[in-house]
Amino acid sequence: MRFLFLLLIIIPIIEMWLLIVVGQSIGAIPTILLVMLTAIIGLHGLRRQGLSTLNRLQTKLSDHQLPAKEIVEGIILAVGGALLLSPGFVTDTIGFSCLIPLTRRFWLMAAFTWFQSRLMSSTSAGSVNAVHTQSPLDSPTGEIIEGECSDASEKVK
Repeated sequence: MRFLFLLLIIIPIIEMWLLIVVGQSIGAIPTILLVMLTAIIGLHGLRRQGLSTLNRLQTKLSDHQLPAKEIVEGIILAVGGALLLSPGFVTDTIGFSCLIPLTRRFWLMAAFTWFQSRLMSSTSAGSVNAVHTQSPLDSPTGEIIEGECSDASEKVK
């Protein structure tokens, strides 16, 4: 939580400083136009990537599969879109990285790792209810095989 609070303070300061530096270098009007151009290009990319993700989500749902990857991708795209709408070059860079499939894969892996670490920390050590430590991205097909586990020591004595 402290990390998020620091980001909400530090990022706007960096953005203001960078906008002032760029504005002094190329002028105020070109800087404003550049910020508007990145927002327009970003929103166009967001629309295309979002529709692609939505189509894959619908396909998985119609095949009765859990669209975990697509849901997380949708969240990453929404965050990227919000960052592209905020004025600034740092947020635009992070926002564009959410739209590009290659870098979005990095964000997906980071999100799955974060979710897994949260799940692992919430379960007690040595518990029979172990958490699956592989993400759907680790499998070439993205297929998840469900099953049940039982403790052999709990058999009828």
